[in-house]
Amino acid sequence: MSYTELDQLAVNTIRFLAVDAVQQANSGHPGMPMGAAPMAYVLWTRFLRHNPRNPEWPNRDRFVLSAGHGSMLLYALLHLTGYDLPLDELRRFRQWGSKTPGHPEYRVAPGTETTTGPLGQGFANGVGMAIAERHLAAIFNRPGYDIVDHYTYGIVSDGDLMEGIASEAASLAGHLGLGRLIYLYDDNDISIDGSTNLTFTEDVAMRFHAYGWHVLRVADGNDLEAIEQAIAEARQVLDRPSLIIVRTHIGYGSPHKQDTAAAHGEPLGEEEVRLTKRNLGWPEEPRFHVPEEVATHMGRAVERGAQWEEEWRHLFARYAEEYREEARLWAQFWTGELPEGWDADLPAFEAGAEVATRAASGKVLDAIAPRVRNLIGGSADLTPSNKTKFKGATLFRRDEYAGRYLHFGVREHAMGAILNGMAYHGGLRPYGGTFLVFSDYMRPAIRLAALSHLHVIYVFTHDSVWLGEDGPTHQPVEHLASLRAMPNIVVIRPGDANEVVEAWRVALTLEGRPVALVLSRQKVRTLDRSRYAPADGLRRGAYVLADSRPGQPELILIATGSEVPLAAAAYERLAEEGVAVRLVSMPSWELFAEQEQSYRHSVLPPTVKARLAVEAGATLGWERWVGELGEVIGIDRFGASAPYTVLMEKFGFTVEHVVKRAKGVLGLS
Repeated sequence: MSYTELDQLAVNTIRFLAVDAVQQANSGHPGMPMGAAPMAYVLWTRFLRHNPRNPEWPNRDRFVLSAGHGSMLLYALLHLTGYDLPLDELRRFRQWGSKTPGHPEYRVAPGTETTTGPLGQGFANGVGMAIAERHLAAIFNRPGYDIVDHYTYGIVSDGDLMEGIASEAASLAGHLGLGRLIYLYDDNDISIDGSTNLTFTEDVAMRFHAYGWHVLRVADGNDLEAIEQAIAEARQVLDRPSLIIVRTHIGYGSPHKQDTAAAHGEPLGEEEVRLTKRNLGWPEEPRFHVPEEVATHMGRAVERGAQWEEEWRHLFARYAEEYREEARLWAQFWTGELPEGWDADLPAFEAGAEVATRAASGKVLDAIAPRVRNLIGGSADLTPSNKTKFKGATLFRRDEYAGRYLHFGVREHAMGAILNGMAYHGGLRPYGGTFLVFSDYMRPAIRLAALSHLHVIYVFTHDSVWLGEDGPTHQPVEHLASLRAMPNIVVIRPGDANEVVEAWRVALTLEGRPVALVLSRQKVRTLDRSRYAPADGLRRGAYVLADSRPGQPELILIATGSEVPLAAAAYERLAEEGVAVRLVSMPSWELFAEQEQSYRHSVLPPTVKARLAVEAGATLGWERWVGELGEVIGIDRFGASAPYTVLMEKFGFTVEHVVKRAKGVLGLS
């Protein structure tokens, strides 16, 4: 189908919706939408299968605007193709409470598939979506029934490709042969500092060839037919991902700002807006002008989308009659419901057993993975250490996409964002493992998971300086405090093997936020639950393990993780000496803070000021729980290389030292 003046009118409509919105907000990035509008228009009108009236249709194509600073490009497309994003919302671009924030936020504007803006994250998200698509297709598709049959498209920028996370994700995507992943590279040679020649002169095409990608070029980003031909060719290449390098002009049409950094991150200015509109034959008034013929033309996406989904639903109905068990499983995957009896085989650990909490986590995974069949994950080349590969797991690899275990390689940056992409896609429960100290590499992706309310599970092992001889480079100190400072994430540091069981129960049943399981390398003594409270108290974040005598305690001992058994031993010593002491396990600050005040006060009575917390990490934040008169045994320096038993003695994590500090809090020493 050839292109007409109407198509060019539609392209300019996209451009000037972006220009007007940025100018009205007096803030934003007009240049990228102005240059990338033609490729976005071709993709959205000629290829993208989606239903604006049902943005959650499972078999829709996914679109990732990795260059999230160009958010008005996405908002213009969503508005014009019939999503519930009225023109008034575009007029409220970047304003309080609008559906058009400065960078795309997942589901804030209907049809927004990812939260992007931090460059490179969206690139890796798309790889996660492509993994999810291939995995679900391998599980559910049957001859004549391709119920999972969609593509993942994205627009990426120079900045995206400079970020290391994109290199990691691209390398893995090429290795896995992820066809149906097609990225349009907005190659405009401009970044904030100026020409990309300042820093970015590599041969991008050769780099992606080396990664195993199919690479195409479009010499003129305004050539709609060439763009269409390139996308059509990329769609036929199903054994590797595709990168289409499209040469564009940032701020296209602006007489004074085209091809300059001035078009990137600031409004054009009133005079330049007028000149640009004149240059491209666009009416200067009214602002936010949408020609009626463009609205009709692009609005046909509603009818097309409804037809596509209807055809798919008829196909699925026939599929469900022939493959009843698969259809039932499909419904379970997409509703997010856990199967009945999913926790029937959860282990119970014997009192006194010495079990590293990472090892206990591995046993829990062995028990739940056969029953929770959409649980899929892996490790960043630390599988034996993280204990993340469950018994009987098969590998997800090129042409064997039904496997549920991924070797991410030494790619923590990408792993975090790929897990997010799998969660964005829907239908799966992703998890990933690495050492707690390397959560630093993943932090941008963890932050976006929390911001986007994604249900991702992180398995962070080697959780303290007690990992020993590897030394301070591998010993986390500030990481618990850092993660706890992040909104909308639940951090759980279980105190023994049975708390690990409950931690996984919480991790799988919580919705709308990521969960970090923080686990020990070293063995930890399993508490005797006939003497101490049941481990299911973990679900409330903190709970009373034991009181040495009835009534109000004189002292409260609080501990997390592997320090709980240590605190328990100190508790026993203090109780023998006649101190009225309460022992509290506090595996999750976040869960405890969410409990009703009456429960929190029942665990930590406000009248009891003598409190001592014990945790092998930075003390920052503990004042919230110990109060002004309480104290903390923690580690506010980097660790050291030595056997962990030596480190425990040197850092004061011994029964004798805990007892001494406890008496000091009480004024007994």
